[in-house]
Amino acid sequence: MLTDILTLCVGLVLFLFGMMKLSESVQELFTSRIRSYIRFAVERPLHGLLTGMIATALFQSSSATTLLAIGMVNAGLISFYSSLGTILGADIGTTLTVQLVVWKFTALSPAFVVLGGGLWVFGKETWKSVGESIFHFGMIFFGLSLATTATAPLQNHPSFIHLFQESKNPLLGVLVGAAFTGLVHASAIPISMLVILAQQGAMNIENALPIVIGANIGTTVTALMAGSLAGVSGRRSAVSHLIFKLTAAVLSLGALPVFIGILKDLSAETAQQIALGHLIFNILLVVCFMFILKPFSRLMEKMIPGEEETLPLWPQHLDDACLNNPGEALRLVKKELAREAFLANRMLTESMALFDRYEPIRQKNILYMELVVDNIRREVVEYLSKLSSKDLSPQMSRRLFNYTAMVDDIERIADHAVNIVEIARNRHKRNIPVTVEGSVELLHIRQLVEANMTDAMELISRRNEECIRDITCREAQIDVEVKEARDRHLMRFHHHLAAAESGPIFVELLIQLERISDHCQNIAESICELED
Repeated sequence: MLTDILTLCVGLVLFLFGMMKLSESVQELFTSRIRSYIRFAVERPLHGLLTGMIATALFQSSSATTLLAIGMVNAGLISFYSSLGTILGADIGTTLTVQLVVWKFTALSPAFVVLGGGLWVFGKETWKSVGESIFHFGMIFFGLSLATTATAPLQNHPSFIHLFQESKNPLLGVLVGAAFTGLVHASAIPISMLVILAQQGAMNIENALPIVIGANIGTTVTALMAGSLAGVSGRRSAVSHLIFKLTAAVLSLGALPVFIGILKDLSAETAQQIALGHLIFNILLVVCFMFILKPFSRLMEKMIPGEEETLPLWPQHLDDACLNNPGEALRLVKKELAREAFLANRMLTESMALFDRYEPIRQKNILYMELVVDNIRREVVEYLSKLSSKDLSPQMSRRLFNYTAMVDDIERIADHAVNIVEIARNRHKRNIPVTVEGSVELLHIRQLVEANMTDAMELISRRNEECIRDITCREAQIDVEVKEARDRHLMRFHHHLAAAESGPIFVELLIQLERISDHCQNIAESICELED
């Protein structure tokens, strides 16, 4: 009996581990293609619904998709209204895992583990990430296979079967399902276990369905935790998810006998009834809200007031119709450069704040902003490439060339801000202190760099000779102060006044700030070369 319990625990741990790692590895692949997915998701609620379903099928976790949606809303990449369809789609997509268990997909799990592990370890570099995803996908169902093996002897214990077959209060089942799912952050675990118990003849639909309903409520805990750290739009998305689930739960419990009767009509097998109950519950949720998302979003905006900031992923000023008018086209490019610089400056400010006080939600915001900056850079370069084929005057050719250099400088500033995020994360993870003297030095250099960034933004919008001189003077001062700060930190280390592990963090941060200032200087030089 003890061996069976340990095997069951190992199976559940492997299931949870596989789900977490699969979500992480797929998100890395997903991020590289996220631009097209976002554009598709925000067009219409139906597109968001399909995107949520597909993303959850890939992640094998509705929580991962919901967190991604909340993160994008919080960063301003998509509006609160646009996120609702994606969240509803995630609720449908999460039912796939349970259905695969019903189909005894667990029997194929060793093949996926071996195939994925082989590609991960022995495959070429391009296939390693794919192999890792396949391996963790197989691990999810291999864990469930162990759980099936562990629970198989239960069918020979009449007392145990009687325990699960005996009629119980539905509200108790709801509470159990919600509490367990809130603890493990995955509704697929308790619902898959119900399916496995049903396959062993130890569970009936009358007791299983309330737990399924509770598990669906419990899956909102992850989103609510993320929403509590997010801005107003992120909180709206998280609370909306809870309202969706609670509404469907109330309707399902109110018509529980009818619901159970429908499931019994659809299938004679309890395991399949559980999977269908999970699916129909979430379809009910979609039917209730899909066609009233607009008024629902307005209601949520009144319930949780506040300004929503949307950060458009795509260029806001570039217009192909203006390519035949080079002067106007370059003016539009200048506007887009100013927008890109504004975002890069915001990333710098938030990344330095992250160094002072680390918050995971702020880190995600910066990474989402980098996505926008990278996209603007690509679109501007493509636009300038089209413009270069036109008949341009020498002055316009010079402006086109310098704008191409400037868009790269701005994008590199954003990259350095992301590097600062990684430095901040390492400092927080390892709890590395910075001396008071070092903090003062960093603060002064940071103020000089931020002043250069502000002036660079001003130059992009409007030529200012004083700003050009100030950037040049500050750049020279920053180079001197960075060298002196490194030397003083070395002296503190020799005198045992600074921890050894703080050295790489301190020096790397100085390097990133110095390089940001270098790019500001490059922008000033590019502007200086242009005629008014």
